[in-house]
Amino acid sequence: MRHLACATLLALGTAAAAAATMPPREGPAENGSPAWFLQPSSTDPAGHTAVNDEGRITVHPHVTGDETFTSFRCTGSTVCQNRFGPNRLTLDRVQWRQTMGYDFAYPIHLPPGDGGPPSVGIDSKANIWVYQRKAPGHPQLFKFDRNYKLVLTVGEDVIGHQDKPHGMAVDGEGNAWICDINGATVQKISPDGKLLQTFGVKGHRGDWDEAKGQRYLWQPIAIAFAPNGDIYIGQGHGNESPRDVDSDDPTNVMGAARVLHLDRSGNFIGQWFGDETGQGKFDQVHGLAVDPKTGDVWIGDREQYRIQVYNAEGKFLRTILTRNLSSTVGFDANGNPWMATGQDGQVLKLDRSGKVIGAVGNGMGIGPGQFIEAAYFAFDASGNIFVGDTSTGRVTELVAPRK
Repeated sequence: MRHLACATLLALGTAAAAAATMPPREGPAENGSPAWFLQPSSTDPAGHTAVNDEGRITVHPHVTGDETFTSFRCTGSTVCQNRFGPNRLTLDRVQWRQTMGYDFAYPIHLPPGDGGPPSVGIDSKANIWVYQRKAPGHPQLFKFDRNYKLVLTVGEDVIGHQDKPHGMAVDGEGNAWICDINGATVQKISPDGKLLQTFGVKGHRGDWDEAKGQRYLWQPIAIAFAPNGDIYIGQGHGNESPRDVDSDDPTNVMGAARVLHLDRSGNFIGQWFGDETGQGKFDQVHGLAVDPKTGDVWIGDREQYRIQVYNAEGKFLRTILTRNLSSTVGFDANGNPWMATGQDGQVLKLDRSGKVIGAVGNGMGIGPGQFIEAAYFAFDASGNIFVGDTSTGRVTELVAPRK
């Protein structure tokens, strides 16, 4: 009996010790941040979806995310749950309680067919541009008016087929700038759908070397504009991925994520490189935005769970560690920073230290208010946020509470 009691006490002690070492699954609101909790991942349909007029998603049953999803692993940040662990789709994700009063709507109806819209842009007239991944032969760039009516479709006869649409932005003159990560180009499209300018050479990833007159782009992901009109092009979906440094192409030898800085006319000013992890480095430039108050450049180093901040000339300023994937970054009309968390399925309002002060979104999934990947977003004049989703065929409007 004594042995049984000892064994029971030992088992209870072991269980208590294990429970004590388990990381918490939720936490209270504190220091100006909302409460948080962990939520499981969801299957990634990789754009193989149908969306009805109410925004409800149907996933084609023969497709699963495991067949199409390739993940990078978090390696640098001290808060990476998956530093040496499994595929990111098996992870629990940090979710923040929603206290800001936003609602969800799906007023934009894209043409039918597979393909997710990773990015959205809004011009000064409240027109909404949507950039979508589609199969060859299908248009990929659309413009909707302020009443959500489709008013312009830009076809392959203008921009060619975009091999892998990624980020986009709309400049002060209403031109849409689109990034084709695999096609290695950034294209500038006029408000009426004409091709005005192309940076890079289609289908040729390479290095921009101004001294040689060599002006290639390498995996252009995101684009941002400074208050003075300067252009920043973020490049690199993962440092040395693809590993072009092993190729025989002498124009493509750098193999590192980078930011290219041009003036408003497209003339070269400078560039800087990520060169992997550590202080002042970055693994990729998945998010890119310019602080309208300071001119500083914010880089969403997604797989390292951090934002890297540089000045306008590329001098490193500071690192902001995050508890979520720093998929994309942006600033609202008041100059406040925001971050979309990709497969963590929320859009977060931050302060300039990176503290989360508000959250919108129901996490990863295909239900109301959910995202498989909350991607590039834009604000309208009323403070509503339009968010692309790389892996479903819908754009979500985060409807701001009316004052």
